[in-house]
Amino acid sequence: MSVPAFTPTEIQTADSTRASRLKWVVVVDRDTPPGRMVNAVACISATTGAAVEGIIARGGVDASGYEHPGLPWAGCTVLATSAEKLANVRNRAALAEELLVVDMPLSAQTNRVYDAYLAELATTHPADLAVSAVSIVGDREAVDAIVKRLSLLT
Repeated sequence: MSVPAFTPTEIQTADSTRASRLKWVVVVDRDTPPGRMVNAVACISATTGAAVEGIIARGGVDASGYEHPGLPWAGCTVLATSAEKLANVRNRAALAEELLVVDMPLSAQTNRVYDAYLAELATTHPADLAVSAVSIVGDREAVDAIVKRLSLLT
C-alpha cells in the first residue's frame, strides 16, 4: 500500500474541498453502538491525519487570541452502510494499492493491551475482522468508485 500525500503546491485552503485531487472518506457500520462508532472514527482519523502528508492545514487564532490547531483542509465525508457492505468497501479499497486504508477491527476495541490486539489480529482472517469503520484516502475518482451509492451518516 502506498500512502497518498499532498504536495505543498496542492494545498489550496481557499478552494472548495471538491477541487482537491485526493478525497478522504470514513465509512461506518451504521449499526455500531454510538460510543464504539465515535471511538472508531476518532482513532482511524488520528491515524489518517498522521499518515497523509499535507492533509492538516495551518491553525488559526480566534478573536480572543486563542490558537486553534489546524484541521483537514480537504474535508472528510462520513458515510454509513451495513456491516456487510462495509466489509465489501474495505476489501475493495485494500486491493487498490494507491489508496490508504485505515480500519478499526472489533479486536482493536475489545483488547485493552495493544500487543494483545496485534496478536489477535495476526490470527484473524480478513473476512473475520468485523470492522466498525474504515478511512480511505486517495485519488478522488478511485475513492468515489468504491463508495458510490453510500449515504451520509445522519
